[in-house]
Amino acid sequence: MKLTAEQLEHFHKEGYIFIPEAFTAEEIEVLREAAKDVFEPEREEIWREKSGVPRTAFACHTYNKACEILGKHPRLVEPVAQAFEEPVYMHQFKINAKAAFAGDVWQWHQDFVTWHNDDGMPEPRAMNIAVFLDDVLPINGPLMLVPRSHESGAIDAGHDTETTAYPLWTLDNDTVARLVEQGGIVAPTGKAGGLLMFHGNLVHGSAGNITPYPRKIVYLTLSAVSNAITKPTRAEYIAHTDFTPIEALPDDALVQYARSRSQEPAAATA
Repeated sequence: MKLTAEQLEHFHKEGYIFIPEAFTAEEIEVLREAAKDVFEPEREEIWREKSGVPRTAFACHTYNKACEILGKHPRLVEPVAQAFEEPVYMHQFKINAKAAFAGDVWQWHQDFVTWHNDDGMPEPRAMNIAVFLDDVLPINGPLMLVPRSHESGAIDAGHDTETTAYPLWTLDNDTVARLVEQGGIVAPTGKAGGLLMFHGNLVHGSAGNITPYPRKIVYLTLSAVSNAITKPTRAEYIAHTDFTPIEALPDDALVQYARSRSQEPAAATA
C-alpha cells in the first residue's frame, strides 16, 4: 500500500496519519484470536500492569502465525519504507492492551528517545505503525498525539521507573504544556481495523481505561535498514538485532490464512 501525496504531506507536517478501517472485519477477527492466544500463557515477553492484567506482549510475531503475517503486511511495511525511501527492518513488535477497568496510563513521551538511549538507535528514522484490534473510543484510553511536536527533535527526558510497570523516558509537564499550546492534542478514534502511523519524535501518551471496553492495539516499530541499532541494552524480544529488510507478503495474506484455518478439520474428541 502506498500513501498518496496528500497523506505524505500531512505526515511530514503534522507528524502522523490515520486511516480508518484500513483492515477488514475478517482480517481483524483473525488478529483478535491471535491476541487472545498470545495473552493467555505466562511468558517472559508479556509484561503486566502492577495490578497483574496484561500490558504489553512483545515479539509475538516470532511465535504466532497471524502476528508473523501482520509483521510483513504491505499495508504496514510499504508506507514506512515509502516515507524513509529505503527498506525497513523490524525493531519491535508488540500488542499493547488497555484492559477494561484496569488499563494503566502511558506517560507523555517520544519513542525515539527510548530507542536512542536504551538501544543505541542513531537517528529518528524509525516509527510506529499501529492497527486497532478493538474499537478505540474517546473514553477507553485512546492514544493522544501532539501534532507537529516532532519538529522539536529529541527532547530531554527523565527515566520514569515508578509510575507504571513499564520504564519509560518521559517529558515534564511544562514541556508538554508548551508543545500542546503550539500544536494542540488529537486522539484518533475509530472502529477496529484503523491504522495509525506516527513519527518517532511525535509526543504522545494515553490515559488509563476505567471503562468496560478493552482497547488493544498492535504496534510495529519499523526502522530504516541504514538506521540499525548499535548499543542494545534491552532483551532481544524488546529490541531486535536482526536487521534483514522485510519482504512484504501479498495484500490478502491475512485473509488467506484466516480461510485456511476455517477449512482445517475440527480436532477429534474422545
